[in-house]
Amino acid sequence: MGAISLFWKMGCIKLALYKVISFDKIPSTQTMAQNLIASHRAGDHTVICAAAQSDGRGRFRRKWVSHHGNLYASFIFSAPERDARLAYAVAVAVADTLLAFGIVPTIKWPNDILVDDKKISGILIEYFGRFVVIGIGINIATNPTVTEYKTTKTDNYVKLNINDVLGKLMKMLDKWIMADFEVVRARWMSMARGLNTPVKYRGTTAQMIGINENGALVLRSGTRYVLAYGDEITI
Repeated sequence: MGAISLFWKMGCIKLALYKVISFDKIPSTQTMAQNLIASHRAGDHTVICAAAQSDGRGRFRRKWVSHHGNLYASFIFSAPERDARLAYAVAVAVADTLLAFGIVPTIKWPNDILVDDKKISGILIEYFGRFVVIGIGINIATNPTVTEYKTTKTDNYVKLNINDVLGKLMKMLDKWIMADFEVVRARWMSMARGLNTPVKYRGTTAQMIGINENGALVLRSGTRYVLAYGDEITI
């Protein structure tokens, strides 16, 4: 396999050269990114940042609690086609960003980032026209209390500056989006939580084997192998 998609190679001349648009508080960096794309005011390697969000969202439009003190950013990249493998590159980029500061993460399918089995970061990937918007939230100074899962923050491990985290994240995104997918796949597998253990998938129990060359999750149910794309599993 080559890079995740050939069009990502176009970004190499812009390595870590981002246009950053910052706000104190807005409803959603994802929505703002979409609006800027629609009005032709944002292009490749644009980042929308907010100190807080009043209507932040995650996958399946779940609410993302967004108090001041954390990193909330939406990265805009050119994307003439969709690619399921992108989610893994982004997850690895976020995980390696934390690792660079001495925080050891794991990745929960497909791209939740955990530390000590507690969620510290979430990722939302949405396509708008010829662009993809990658929303990333990282708990730094605060972590919300939610009923579905436990959460944590980087301040529990090391004191970090949001701008330092953002700068490192930009570099990691460029690195891993540009990488050969076999390298991304190996890195994701090395940090994945729940490999070779039973999981719940569509009401049945299966074993999570890994991901294939196309970015599908590989599950084994009895003697059958099942490929899942973006489906929810319970570990």
